[in-house]
Amino acid sequence: MITLRNITLQRGTKVLFNQLNVTIHAGQKLGFIGANGSGKSSLFALLRQELHQDEGDVEYPPRLTIAHVAQETPAVSMSAIDYVLAGDEELCEIETQLAAAQQANDGMREAALHAQFDAIDGYTARARAAQLMHGLGFGVTEDEKAVNEFSGGWRMRLNLARALMCRSDLLLLDEPTNHLDLDAVLWFEQWLKHYQGTLLLISHDRDFLDNVINTIAHVNQKNIDLYTGNYESFERQRAEKLALQQASYQKQQKEIAHIQSFIDRFRAKATKAKQAQSRMKALARMELIASAHVDSPFHFSFPELSKVPNKLIDLDKVDIGYNGQAILKQVTLDITAGSRFGLLGQNGAGKSTLIKLLAGLIKPLQGECTLGEGLQIGYFAQHQLEQLHGDESPLQHLQHLNSKATEQSLRDFLGGFGFIGDMAVAPVAPFSGGEKARLALALIVWQQPNILLLDEPTNHLDLEMRHALTLALQDYTGALIVVSHDRHLLRTTTDQLLLVADGSVTKFEGDLADYRQWLLDSRRESRRESRQTQKKPAQPREQRRSLQNRLKNLDKTLDKLTTEKAAIEALLSDPNSYENQEKLHEYIAQQAALTEELEKTEEMWLEVSEALEAY
Repeated sequence: MITLRNITLQRGTKVLFNQLNVTIHAGQKLGFIGANGSGKSSLFALLRQELHQDEGDVEYPPRLTIAHVAQETPAVSMSAIDYVLAGDEELCEIETQLAAAQQANDGMREAALHAQFDAIDGYTARARAAQLMHGLGFGVTEDEKAVNEFSGGWRMRLNLARALMCRSDLLLLDEPTNHLDLDAVLWFEQWLKHYQGTLLLISHDRDFLDNVINTIAHVNQKNIDLYTGNYESFERQRAEKLALQQASYQKQQKEIAHIQSFIDRFRAKATKAKQAQSRMKALARMELIASAHVDSPFHFSFPELSKVPNKLIDLDKVDIGYNGQAILKQVTLDITAGSRFGLLGQNGAGKSTLIKLLAGLIKPLQGECTLGEGLQIGYFAQHQLEQLHGDESPLQHLQHLNSKATEQSLRDFLGGFGFIGDMAVAPVAPFSGGEKARLALALIVWQQPNILLLDEPTNHLDLEMRHALTLALQDYTGALIVVSHDRHLLRTTTDQLLLVADGSVTKFEGDLADYRQWLLDSRRESRRESRQTQKKPAQPREQRRSLQNRLKNLDKTLDKLTTEKAAIEALLSDPNSYENQEKLHEYIAQQAALTEELEKTEEMWLEVSEALEAY
């Protein structure tokens, strides 16, 4: 248990927390939300003891191991997998001592260290590190690649893998999905579900929060309010609280009417069964969501387009790539007014390459790319944030686009994106990543494009801005193509999913749940092929024996848990059990606990089996 008692924390002249009292229980999974600059990251720095409170006390349990993701990666020449393994400091220390004992021919010491090594699953460590890397998107051949050969984004993934490798009691994650694609996010989500320690997570991805955490910590007005449940539950509870505030009522009703009109239009047009069902479920909740976001500072919309060509972009058997080397072949795609595509596919499959072709940044290697008359493209990608003029203000950026517009009209427009008062005329250079992303989006909206190409538009955006962007895109009347790891955005703004895989672009006829299953099947097949092609090196006999013993123990545990679960389910199937409500609740709780324990044990069994196959 971690206790924060009467904490006051100040950065410069700004008070972030005032007389804060919070208790974090062992095993709890907290999702921290709140406006940018409200103090979430500073609170994490306080828990890591990198910052110190101005008043109050922080109490930790004894021998607490804390893991977090480093923001910098040293440009070292060690292999990527060794860099990840170094996240387990105890493992590294035992290995160092083992080497010293072997050098000194100290057999007794060596035997004791081998026992310690086995106790912390040291023999499976390399296989576990490889699994972490592959789950986060690294290729099988990249395990031994030097750290300094990776780009900045991939080094951040290595830092994340290194933090996960640590056998921590407390895991602090500050927007960990910013550098991940959808495939890696789906894998990471499952990993965190099985994490045994206490998790504190800052995230602006509502689906990620919904699937991982069990408590929302809302950072607001220099305090933290705890809401039991996931993000969806938080919205419902907060909506009920805000509904009591009379001042919010009229604004809330206007927002609800706006969303209801969109739902009605969608009902009339939806034709795809699975996609329609999942999207209608999301839309059915939006009336409730509206009240939870009634005090959002962001409100903007795309202007009504006066003219949208029916044919915007037509690709006919196009090969796409670089330097004469095709990444995608024979792509045929017809983008018309009202097309709303979400692009799916594993990292490196060619999603961003396709977007760049549509944006006109690269030319087709062969085939026909026909552009409609009057085509006006709005293209958003992360590199555009770096192209903003650091010495100019948001207002000046807009004035370059329209020198005749009045300053007040430009300020009113910028206000919808959160640039109000002095911020509208402040230089862009010191802005945060989220503020720069908001400005880049504002510039696109101002230009009234009739086709939007969005490549990870939600990176660095907080939940309120993501909500405002979702509403604006739902009302947008042009064509839309999106690459995003934000499943809520994909689910609520697109009508058709396209799968970019194996050098081609095809329609994906399922929903995002089907895509997750497709990914699992693809990874399973890749691992099978990899095991067949890789030559298995000879390994020390005691390592193999240790894994075999562990597998036998796991088999026994699986049998025991299965028997216990069957017994509980037999009791639940007996009508007499429902006469004693106290006992009934106890049986239901036992069933849930056994189900979770079975899933965890099965995961461990798979890990050990894979490690054994590699020896």
